[in-house]
Amino acid sequence: MIRDNLHDLAAFVTVAQERSFTRAAALRGVSPSALSQTIRALETRLGVRLLTRTTRRVAPTEAGQRLLRTLEPRLAEIDAELAALGALRERPAGTIRITATENAAGAVLWPALRQFLPRYPDIRVEIAVEYGLTDIVAEGYDAGVRPGDTVARGMIAVPIGPAMRMAVVGAPSYLARRPPPDRPQDLAAHECINLRLPTHGGLYAWEFERDGRAFRVRVAGRLVFNTSTRILDAAIDGFGLAYLTEQQVRPHLDSGRLVRLLAEWCPPFAGYHLYYPSRRQPPAAFALLIEALRHRPRPGSASAP
Repeated sequence: MIRDNLHDLAAFVTVAQERSFTRAAALRGVSPSALSQTIRALETRLGVRLLTRTTRRVAPTEAGQRLLRTLEPRLAEIDAELAALGALRERPAGTIRITATENAAGAVLWPALRQFLPRYPDIRVEIAVEYGLTDIVAEGYDAGVRPGDTVARGMIAVPIGPAMRMAVVGAPSYLARRPPPDRPQDLAAHECINLRLPTHGGLYAWEFERDGRAFRVRVAGRLVFNTSTRILDAAIDGFGLAYLTEQQVRPHLDSGRLVRLLAEWCPPFAGYHLYYPSRRQPPAAFALLIEALRHRPRPGSASAP
């Protein structure tokens, strides 16, 4: 009885998280009809409706939401403890899911993974490139990577990169047509290339700080992208000014393809951190990846303590 209930409750959590019988069935390796029958049997035993079903969507009822809030942390704890048993294996194994911005994935994660993965052939890593502040628990990620000052409270945050700076940049061909801005407010007279954020579809406001005063500037232009790589390409081609990380534009500044502007308005800020929920004992594969990513400042460097 306990085993059957646990199996059915885990199935319910998957459906409630995915909001789809089709996606949940694929994750659990069963047919949608079989999964639907499992949920109906669970609802019958409990005597309460857990999910509302329409032709377009599946969503938890009030009772389902209450049960989901109870089950998610407990099932996650069971999964973590089972995964921790992998530490007893001679070769660490498992899949690690990470959400990261495009720049973090390319500048921090991949250089470390390039050396890490050959040493641990039984460890798999899945990286989802996203710009929003993802709820990693709700979305089923093991960890996320974001700048340190954006990490939610209650998360364990491990620095995996040095301090960062943003940079306003433009191509010489663009600046030959317009005078460079002397202050952020001058950006109103410029073509600026915007980043579309996934959360509510808003545009990212450019952030500046000087003399202890921080503020944001809403810029405008004819081009909007949802990826920083395309913003960089458009800036190099002279279609407007861009606001990107210093690390991302450094090679193009050095080659003269881009010119930096408003540098004094862009102070350093906390670099990339790997963040994850508190666990009593993280799985061996995850613990190994944390150590591989952990940033260790060189003595005398700007980011050294």
